[in-house]
Amino acid sequence: MPRPRLTGLGGGLFACAAMVLVGGVCWLLFGSSLFVYGLLFLPVAAATALWVRPADLITAPIGVPIAFAAGVWPISGGSGGVGGQLMGLVSALSLHAGWLYAGTLVAALIAVVRKAVLIGRRRMPRRVTQ
Repeated sequence: MPRPRLTGLGGGLFACAAMVLVGGVCWLLFGSSLFVYGLLFLPVAAATALWVRPADLITAPIGVPIAFAAGVWPISGGSGGVGGQLMGLVSALSLHAGWLYAGTLVAALIAVVRKAVLIGRRRMPRRVTQ
């Protein structure tokens, strides 16, 4: 697995771009299936949390819900007009909030575990030298 180190902004942009791409693919290939979209959101959230720099770990659980909202637009199923599109987006977000929470939880858990490992590695040499 590649080990890129994304900044906080880079992680958010990666997640947004990936989810817009996933939304387009779901719209084209799966008939706007929000189930497939939510299922593909989980690995994007995990990859974002794994690839962000250690100094920017807090941004991973913040950026992935924004990416979910950005990518769900093509498959939200809103009718014509700005108001209809907005209502479709809000409806898709509210009806499929479980996927949103699950992906955010995945990103948060990965970020917490990575931070704990980093703190453990910093403290390890101090214990050995004493």
